[in-house]
Amino acid sequence: MSDVFTDEHVPEQDWRVVVITGGNSGLGLSTAKVLAARGARVVVACRNKQKAEDALAQIRAAAGEGADVRAMDLDLSRLASVRAFADAFLEEFDRLDILVNNAGLMAIPWAKTADGFEMQIGVNHFGHFALTARLLPLLLETPGSRVVTVSSAVHHSGKNDLFDDLDFTMVPYTPWGAYFQSKLANLHFAFELARRLHKAGASTLSVAAHPGYASTELQTKGAIMEGSRARALFMSLGNVLLAQSGAAGAWPQLRAATDPKAINGDFFGPDGLFGLRGPAIKVEAGKHAYDPKTAKKLWDVSSARTGELFRFD
Repeated sequence: MSDVFTDEHVPEQDWRVVVITGGNSGLGLSTAKVLAARGARVVVACRNKQKAEDALAQIRAAAGEGADVRAMDLDLSRLASVRAFADAFLEEFDRLDILVNNAGLMAIPWAKTADGFEMQIGVNHFGHFALTARLLPLLLETPGSRVVTVSSAVHHSGKNDLFDDLDFTMVPYTPWGAYFQSKLANLHFAFELARRLHKAGASTLSVAAHPGYASTELQTKGAIMEGSRARALFMSLGNVLLAQSGAAGAWPQLRAATDPKAINGDFFGPDGLFGLRGPAIKVEAGKHAYDPKTAKKLWDVSSARTGELFRFD
């Protein structure tokens, strides 16, 4: 495998089963197109049925009408939906090769999930934590399986000491501050999962990726929800002037999902200007993202708040 990686380097998937959260748009949709074209059986997990159907049509157009792709309902802001998705998936499938924890929200106004979590940490972290826990038994039964967790370069701005206030009762809520925390949480989860899988002697890998600056609807969604035309325009201009395409932004998570040389705890991102764009390479996260004490604390809190336990046997 080359030191750098684009979609052209993705090996044949030979009917491997893949679940992609948020696979109906942006990076998730780009990832689904490539993996389906390589022969994977792709499950697009999202909550909007119409967008899911539109995505399936786009995937088949890109990968061929014979592509094995389907949609299943998943709302990461509701733990009941996470459990229902996992139950339905486990009933239908007897293997899971790749779980791509891709869906996310960015810099949105204050809101809570159905279970009372701040929305960004609830969707970006708690929802994926619970989903992975529910699907882990099947992942462990599937040789060479892996969990890919999609973070962001802005995890550098997250603070380990702020995980004591996940509900923002002590520190005032800011849309970007909550996003930074959720993206740092993604890495703590990915690296702690890697440690626990390694300790258990499992063949399943936990790897992480970040897209750099990729042009997707994620950048403008928060501004639109906020009603800020100025911010929406600013983000749109950034997409035009600085961002790489969504297809290129998916290269790091495609490498995390398929590179045969990947090992537990690897982190992939772009190799170009300030890590914003370019082919995928192995990168280093911020030092604080590797702190095992913070990761264990967040893991325990996440398990308690979601009611999900991970079993590694």
